[in-house]
Amino acid sequence: MTKIDEQVIDVNEISHIAQGVFIKGDITCPADVRIDGRIEGTIQSSGRVVVGETAEIKGAVKCEMLDLWGIMDGDVFVRNTLSLKAGSSIKGNVNTHKLQVEMGSAFNGFCKMIEEEEYDKQLS
Repeated sequence: MTKIDEQVIDVNEISHIAQGVFIKGDITCPADVRIDGRIEGTIQSSGRVVVGETAEIKGAVKCEMLDLWGIMDGDVFVRNTLSLKAGSSIKGNVNTHKLQVEMGSAFNGFCKMIEEEEYDKQLS
């Protein structure tokens, strides 16, 4: 078990899409997911989505929290916090409650700060 942000997470509940894997289609995940491969489609998670350094995503991401190290082309809807890490790149519109941006990240699009209720409406 791992403790993240005062929340206990069973590491067996974290899905992983490894480097070299290519998925074309939508992904729905009830828990956390780490992506190191390539995805074309929408990713929806009730937990945290971690997009690793080797990951490439073409499509929308809807999740509780998003940590982005890789490359993304699509819109983002984050209920809590979006963290753009150094070396990351996002081309698309961002809707998030909180935003952290590290030096060396690239962001091209519009950003709208939303309340959690507005995120919930997006999922309806």
